[in-house]
Amino acid sequence: MHALPGMELTDADPARPSAEVISDYFDRYERTFDLRVRRPVDVRAVREGPGGRLLVETSQGVWSTRALINATGTWDRPFWPRYPGQETFRGRQLHTAQYPGPEEFAGQRVVVVGGGASGTQHLLEIASYAAATTWVTRRPPVFREGPFDEDAGRAAVALVEERVRQGLPPRSVVSVTGLPLNDAIRQGIEDGVLDRQPMFDRITPTGVDWQDGRHVDADVILWATGFRAAIDHLTPLRLREPGGGIRLEGTRVAADPRIHLVGYGPSASTIGANRAGRAAVRDIRRLLAQEPVAA
Repeated sequence: MHALPGMELTDADPARPSAEVISDYFDRYERTFDLRVRRPVDVRAVREGPGGRLLVETSQGVWSTRALINATGTWDRPFWPRYPGQETFRGRQLHTAQYPGPEEFAGQRVVVVGGGASGTQHLLEIASYAAATTWVTRRPPVFREGPFDEDAGRAAVALVEERVRQGLPPRSVVSVTGLPLNDAIRQGIEDGVLDRQPMFDRITPTGVDWQDGRHVDADVILWATGFRAAIDHLTPLRLREPGGGIRLEGTRVAADPRIHLVGYGPSASTIGANRAGRAAVRDIRRLLAQEPVAA
């Protein structure tokens, strides 16, 4: 998940937080290979430029380029669903992108929305601190038995890849893999923490309501509803297909071979990301050498 070519991470202190270890490793990597990384830079728009180039407009000026790897991923764009009455809720609403840790929910009644890995993990963490928890999802969760091996990973990536090949908005890899039925999940089910309820129909000032008359009081609604691709800066290029997504061939945008998306669709997870960077570089080398780009 972290190894970069040419310099392995070695002799890491297991007592240090992994965030510190990885940050230091990336810093050493940049300096060792004299990579020209500029930060902080806010990319505001990418437009068609003169001579077949792209113009990248940023807070630090404009770059003109023959090729672009867009690796903005999804983390900057948490998805917040909209439900009737949402603006009337007198408690706190937050997304998992803002998750402060389980202690923050001590003594509170928490509704967790979302059937993915982050929703279940946060729910299991919060349950021992909160006064009460309620888990709601749009669809019944699918729990996966057995090991998740390399073949299963490739099959999951292939399902996501098929959508982007058709120009449809990508689904997350997790959405097609299911939730691993590990010891923590089993214990959560046994304890009643992972007792999934169908999606509520309305948010009220004091909680959430279902059409059948049920009501749950809540102090907090935690939206574990995932992320969307952060690609608004590419809007001037009009890359979206009628289906709403950007059609890819590998990592290459089908409508514009100068542009590659890494962290979009099948490469938006560690399963698919490992090969995506290499594929993008291979295609761009061919493009810059004026060689035909392989399908």
